[in-house]
Amino acid sequence: MFTLLKILRPIYDWTDKIIMFICKLLLIGDICITSMAVAGRYIPFIPDPAWSEQIVLTFMVYMAVLSATLAIRRKAHIRMTSFDPYLPKGLVKFLDVVSDIAVLALGVVMLIYGIKVCNSPLARFGRYESLPQLSRVWMYLPIPIAGAGMIIFEIEQIFMDIEAFFTKEAAA
Repeated sequence: MFTLLKILRPIYDWTDKIIMFICKLLLIGDICITSMAVAGRYIPFIPDPAWSEQIVLTFMVYMAVLSATLAIRRKAHIRMTSFDPYLPKGLVKFLDVVSDIAVLALGVVMLIYGIKVCNSPLARFGRYESLPQLSRVWMYLPIPIAGAGMIIFEIEQIFMDIEAFFTKEAAA
C-alpha cells in the first residue's frame, strides 16, 4: 500500500507545482488589475474599469483556497500542537490521522455542496453586477475546487501518517 504512494508521489508533486503556478498567475493578475484601477483613479488617460474590484476579489478567493490546499500538502496549515511534547508519541501520531480524516471529510463536504451551489439557479443564471456577461458560477467555483484539492492532498497525508505510524512501531 505504501509503495503506491511512492509511485504516485510524482503526480502529487506535479499537481503541487501546477497549483502553485496558478496561484502565481492569479497574484500577478491581482497586482496588474489593482494597479490599473488605482492608477485609473488618479491618472486621466488610464481607464478605471468598473469590473476591477469584483475580479480582484474573485482572484483573491481562488488564491486563498488553492493556497490552503498547498498548505495541507506541506503541513503548513494551522494546527494545535502545544500539547504534543507532553503527550505520548503514538497518541500524537494517532491524533494526526484523526485530524487529517476530519479535514478530508470537510473536503468531501465542500466538493459535494460546492457542486450543488455551482449548479443552482443562483449561480448559473446570476451575473456579476459590473460584468453582466460573466456568470456567478465563477464566484462559487472555488468551493468545489478547494474540496477536490483538500481530498487529493489529505489522502496523501493520511497515507504518510499511517506509514509513519507503522514504520516507527516496526522499527522499535
